[in-house]
Amino acid sequence: MAKNILKRAYSRSNIVTFALGLSVAAGATLGGTAAMAAEHPSQQKAVPAAETGKVSTQTLLRVAESQIGVKENAAGGGTPYHSWYMSSPRATETLARDGGGRPQLYANAPWCAMFVSWVGEKAGARTSVGWDAYTVTYADWFKANQRWGTVAKPGSVVFYDWNGAKTTSAIDHVGLVKKDNGDGTITTIEGNTGNGKVEERVRPTSQVVGYGYPEFAA
Repeated sequence: MAKNILKRAYSRSNIVTFALGLSVAAGATLGGTAAMAAEHPSQQKAVPAAETGKVSTQTLLRVAESQIGVKENAAGGGTPYHSWYMSSPRATETLARDGGGRPQLYANAPWCAMFVSWVGEKAGARTSVGWDAYTVTYADWFKANQRWGTVAKPGSVVFYDWNGAKTTSAIDHVGLVKKDNGDGTITTIEGNTGNGKVEERVRPTSQVVGYGYPEFAA
């Protein structure tokens, strides 16, 4: 079955995207290991250990921190993350999964997930961090690979629902955890914030749906 997605997912704007006309009918795993239905993430294959691309937590966060201040253009695009994603083979895969179209449709799309994916790529940990432009299937990939939980860890991928729901289908936004502050908040690094930038933020854990855990080197 196919659904046109015109609801919250990618970003602060609480829409998946008005341009892409996405569906959640079918998809490939983020590491490109298999094409499976997004509605049945338990059928997705785990990334083999030899392909995990493990790096240190510090390496991943250094790459993320180096991007603080990067800002979108007036159309909501124009970042290095848009350019990289459009030129990647993953863009073709996700478009085929989500209803078709050309990679240029991502040019001004909400970019929080593209930012996290770019960080994983540049840190040398793509197959462990994953890559996608849609936050819901991104979270479902972590769940399918049994790397999902509710504990904030440095370097984990954090998924939010601004209304406090705890289901992946309600996810609004994604970022990277820098630290758990121990007071009901986390410090994060996120792209496509309310200011249209990459920023360090402090967020309440009440808005967190869950965390995806990349496999880090010791």
